[in-house]
Amino acid sequence: MSELEQLRQRVSALEAAREVSACLHEYMQLCDYLNEGFDLDPLMALFTEDAIWEGKGKRYAATFGRREGREAIRDMFVKYTLPPAHFALNVHFLTSEKVTVESETEAEGTWVLLQTATFADGRSQLSSALLNVRFRLEEGRWKIAHFCTTSRFNRPVQTPWDNPQPLPVPEE
Repeated sequence: MSELEQLRQRVSALEAAREVSACLHEYMQLCDYLNEGFDLDPLMALFTEDAIWEGKGKRYAATFGRREGREAIRDMFVKYTLPPAHFALNVHFLTSEKVTVESETEAEGTWVLLQTATFADGRSQLSSALLNVRFRLEEGRWKIAHFCTTSRFNRPVQTPWDNPQPLPVPEE
């Protein structure tokens, strides 16, 4: 293989890794606003038709289970879009990213997720999960083929995450 071809493959793999990362970040950003009346189409467009979404481990397997196919995944998310609202605030943070491009059409990534949520009923929670996500290139776009979340911890928080008090700043 020529040096030019090697460089082309390396650049292609770097671009694919960046696009895979962007796909998961878009997923999390959309989930931040998942609420009553939310349009699920942009979220569902991130999944392959035969995608799998599953919770693993004792807590998440029981809470979320396993969904096979884009329509089954939509059915899981639709309950978050119906009244009454589920979240008052929901923010996902991704860290410890590792993306491996396995071929021109397949990639895998792992992340540690931290989620801060305040529910509509006033309860708040801090959660962390390990994400293992497989991606496939479909129609020129990297999409989620298998999303797997495994709970690391979940902890109730006594006050809402967003405090309406003015921010403290130095006096003038």
